[in-house]
Amino acid sequence: MSANQDNHHIYSSLQGDCENCFGLCCVALPFAASSDFAMNKEAGKPCQNLREDFRCGVHSSLRERGFRGCTVYDCFGAGQKVSQMTFGGRDWRQEPGAAKQMFEVFPIMWQLHELLWYLREALKLQPAAEIHEELQKAFDETMRLTQLEPEALGKLDVAAHRADVNVLLLRTSELVREEAQRQYKGVKGRQQKYGRGVDLIGAKLKGADLRCANLRGAYLIAADLRGADLRAADLIGADFRDADLRGADLTGSIFLTQPQLNAAKGDSHTKIPLSLERPSHWSA
Repeated sequence: MSANQDNHHIYSSLQGDCENCFGLCCVALPFAASSDFAMNKEAGKPCQNLREDFRCGVHSSLRERGFRGCTVYDCFGAGQKVSQMTFGGRDWRQEPGAAKQMFEVFPIMWQLHELLWYLREALKLQPAAEIHEELQKAFDETMRLTQLEPEALGKLDVAAHRADVNVLLLRTSELVREEAQRQYKGVKGRQQKYGRGVDLIGAKLKGADLRCANLRGAYLIAADLRGADLRAADLIGADFRDADLRGADLTGSIFLTQPQLNAAKGDSHTKIPLSLERPSHWSA
């Protein structure tokens, strides 16, 4: 396999493939009855909708049945990695003795794969070219960690690794937004009121100029972002649940993920990055 083919294989594996997973997100993760889930479920307990073949029995009607949270979730490929590689295709029903360890390893792998996704996106950004070598080293190290044996994965200090990677992701964001600010005159001063973790729940931001804004970890739940301009905005970790993105421009935004789009409301006029898909529940 050539280097380009190998990279394509690695990059394409960073999204969930339920056909090659043993329903790990439906068992390992807990959820509570809310607007996102119709019932409570404990960690390590199979969802009542999980079939014997590890498929979801109500997949085609999850939103209608009150399981909206399932429709916005993506393990970034961690499920099939744990199922087929870490545990070599041995599922938790056939080997119940390995179930506890498998369920403990899955959230760790999920975090590592999420970091791989962000690092992959950072490596695509030309304004961050000066740190591409460091980003590639971080990508390679993170990939190495995903290949550890279950025992070693279980002992991994994933929080410390996330902190190290986040330094590079933050620098990537700064470089990209600085370059964009040079293109968008007058933007820099207007974005100083925003910052990491800013509370914009229910905010009235219709038509707002949010270009180059730092919205890392921002709470944008139910925010009105109709027609807003989010080009070159850093959206890593921003909470878009029920945010209204109809007509908004998210092209060129930094670190926007498919789950974030899936959690929001949008329409055919919402502009999104080419690497992402328009959610099926969005209006025409």
